[in-house]
Amino acid sequence: MNYQVVIPARGGSKRLLRKNAINFCGKPLIAHTIEYALESFSRNQIWVNTDDEEIRRIALNYGIEITIRPDFLGSDDATTADVLSFQCKEFEINSVLCDAIILLQATNPIRPNKLIDDCIDIFEKNERGSLASFSKLNRKYGRVHNDYFIPKNYLPGQRMQDILPVYFENGLIYITKTQYLLQGKVITDDVFPFIYNGIESSVDIDEFSDLTFAEFVYNKIKN
Repeated sequence: MNYQVVIPARGGSKRLLRKNAINFCGKPLIAHTIEYALESFSRNQIWVNTDDEEIRRIALNYGIEITIRPDFLGSDDATTADVLSFQCKEFEINSVLCDAIILLQATNPIRPNKLIDDCIDIFEKNERGSLASFSKLNRKYGRVHNDYFIPKNYLPGQRMQDILPVYFENGLIYITKTQYLLQGKVITDDVFPFIYNGIESSVDIDEFSDLTFAEFVYNKIKN
């Protein structure tokens, strides 16, 4: 299959200002994901999709491809699905071969070795519309309604080891066929769940406390 790696990175962010370009362990946050992608793909198969000049310059320093998104795709209301659908249309216009996009989020700067290669192998063997990485959620959770707590995945008093396991999207990687991205779907109904429970799956930077934790994990793994 023909793959293109896409790293979406807008300039704006509310909770952690300019997080995609913020310094993380000695380099811009997005640089970690770019360097990780370069371990598996050539420069002309890696695309940073952005609306920001500083992020564009960072990508240029690595010699990878750049797509400048329109302003409306840099707003708080724009979804990743919107961005990837736009990217697919740009590929079509510019005759870039793309059967599926590998989405790598800049806010997940720490990934296990060979994650991309392992996921591609599974994706092609299983012939699904998409693959996404998930981790086991070791929590008792519920919702609060009218000042009452309502358990969702357990009964009061039930032991953790007896609870049916549930999983969350950890954001490490997504692979989706182009035909579904053009329909606005990143995760399809037949998504293959790639389960990974390593400490990297706990890192997703959205606010300052996430950055502090991520730096701890990064240094722990590096050392």
